[in-house]
Amino acid sequence: MLFYRMGDFYELFYDDAKRASQLLDISLTKRGASAGEPIPMAGVPFHAVEGYLAKLVQLGESVAICEQVGDPATSKGPVERKVVRIVTPGTVSDEALLSERLDNLIAAIYHQNGKFGYATLDITSGRFQLCEPSTEEAMLAELQRTAPKELLFPEDFEPVDIMAGRNGNRRRPVWEFEIDTARQQLNQQFGTKDLVGFGVENCVLGLCAAGCLIQYVKDTQRTALPHIRSLTLDSQDQSVILDAATRRNLELTQNLSGGHENTLAEVLDHTATAMGSRMLKRWIHQPMRCQKTLNYRLDAISEIKQDALYTELAPTLKQIGDIERILARLALRSARPRDMARLRSALQQLPELAVSLETVAHPYLKQLADYSAPMDSMADLLERAIKENPPVVIRDGGVIADGTMLSSMSGATSPMVLPRTSKSLSMMSVTATVSTR
Repeated sequence: MLFYRMGDFYELFYDDAKRASQLLDISLTKRGASAGEPIPMAGVPFHAVEGYLAKLVQLGESVAICEQVGDPATSKGPVERKVVRIVTPGTVSDEALLSERLDNLIAAIYHQNGKFGYATLDITSGRFQLCEPSTEEAMLAELQRTAPKELLFPEDFEPVDIMAGRNGNRRRPVWEFEIDTARQQLNQQFGTKDLVGFGVENCVLGLCAAGCLIQYVKDTQRTALPHIRSLTLDSQDQSVILDAATRRNLELTQNLSGGHENTLAEVLDHTATAMGSRMLKRWIHQPMRCQKTLNYRLDAISEIKQDALYTELAPTLKQIGDIERILARLALRSARPRDMARLRSALQQLPELAVSLETVAHPYLKQLADYSAPMDSMADLLERAIKENPPVVIRDGGVIADGTMLSSMSGATSPMVLPRTSKSLSMMSVTATVSTR
């Protein structure tokens, strides 16, 4: 659907208007005429557009946002407009359009000679993975586990039955899945000459899917994707294999009626942050069977419990918020003033977090404590530069604190800063999975 900006409204025309009036329960009107017939039109206020977008995304619809980019005062004739972003169920990053405690994945699937290539991307974290299920049953299990909001597939895809009943399926040109095109797209994204360093060079089917996926995301976002820096092979060698029927009947994160009540995740999830909640659900869906890793993890959690550290950690972690998704919006250049305020608040909690973790002995906890060490210079910059309670959108003004030199903010999101900030996510996510009860 095309949302066409006209003054204080986004207008839709023709079939888009008819469909939007039904889905959004808005009035269908008429404007002008074409070929002697009135032109159907429907509109929504620009200041309330996020609510309407959220509803459409939940219904599996995609929306192209066409904004006025010219100056009405100097334009002769119609004001210049341009599509500035395309909102799809799998590529949304806006806070209002996302469920904070669930991963929001977009995926691509490829099939050849009975085997599959499958790639998933969480644009709100940059987590980019591929796998190569060898049977249709294994592919169904992956779809059940990852539950992508959008699924891309080539025009000549044969086993269409595995996608039956799914919303958000998107047919794509066959050439987007060609291996040479895929390698070119991925190397361009990562700034590499080859993919050997990621351990996926020989995963031809998986790379075909991943190449289409990264190209689609670039096309919809209309901006660079600096937070997507690697591609990993999601091997199930060290995890419990669960087929689609088993996952469904165990009601891990979704019950048999499609809701979330009385599931295993709901019973276990007393995490302090949305980041921890999403991580816990990934752990539930992919149970670890490597005893060494399991014991390492359990020993770390045991120390937190025995020393009653969770009573100190939980209140601090609750103040940290969802740094993972804030960083993604920064990378996508879609962050809002209050994202900066939330990031500032999170950084202000790090000194207190460091004090709580001073006495930890387990090597894993020590490593996580190092990752989440205070970042005084970044916190100080945000304290000086951003007002205490900035508005929702930057166009309202009143974002930059009085007396702040704009030049002093240069480099605030440089590559030297973001990786360090990203590492602190690990500490905040993992420790957030400890129950607060």
